[in-house]
Amino acid sequence: MLPHAIVAALAAELHDAEKRRVQVRHFSKRHPDMTIEDGYAIQRAWLQLRLAEGRVVKGRKIGLTSRAMQLSSQITEPDYAPLLDDMFFESGGDISVDRFIAPRVEVELAFILGRPLKGPGVTLADVLAATELVTPAVEIIDARIEQFDRETKAPRKVFDTIADFAANAGIVTGGRPVRPHDVDLRWAGAMLYKNGVIEETGLAAAVLNHPGNGVAWLANKIALYDEQLNAGDVVLGGSFTRPTGAARGDVFHVDYGPLGAIAFRFA
Repeated sequence: MLPHAIVAALAAELHDAEKRRVQVRHFSKRHPDMTIEDGYAIQRAWLQLRLAEGRVVKGRKIGLTSRAMQLSSQITEPDYAPLLDDMFFESGGDISVDRFIAPRVEVELAFILGRPLKGPGVTLADVLAATELVTPAVEIIDARIEQFDRETKAPRKVFDTIADFAANAGIVTGGRPVRPHDVDLRWAGAMLYKNGVIEETGLAAAVLNHPGNGVAWLANKIALYDEQLNAGDVVLGGSFTRPTGAARGDVFHVDYGPLGAIAFRFA
């Protein structure tokens, strides 16, 4: 494990990078012995800096849920990070691109919990029973740590991504929320349009065979730290499309079919 002083210093770098919208270089390049646990330690230290400024945790996001993404990252499980109150946006409005560095969007489903979930031993059935509503959602991801090193062009490692709040920066919800047993969530699909052109399509089954499986995994994973998912938490279940880049002026429309649509513009 990295020494506490280094963890704190790296968390402060991320905090500063987000505020100044200037990317930092890979932590894993500077600390070759960095581990996944170090990544989460930095993430937790950064979270404490945000909480000290008045931010509130409103849920969690789950990332790297597809087999292809896990293979490319050389890991065998997803990652996760908190969702904070200032990350939430409503469908139908403008989102300032100036609050991000290199925004991209992904298509997901979000689980809104009606009851707590505490591992170990949480199953998909437990998740569906505890979920009040499932709603269409778009995650806005960002990179406070360079995605590719500015000199070597080497991709960042999963440890860097985890430290960087698992790349999360925002969530847009909308469409038609449903109760989890009212539809077969595996077959929930979406078409993502950028400026009127279809960029991505996908089915929620791409997320661990069922998007609720990610929520079960998360509840069991954070139980190792004596943490749980709480009633009212919003849990982003994982993307079932590839990330799509965004810039000022881009208009996004995500058609979820029977589950409605989400639309917004980066202004």
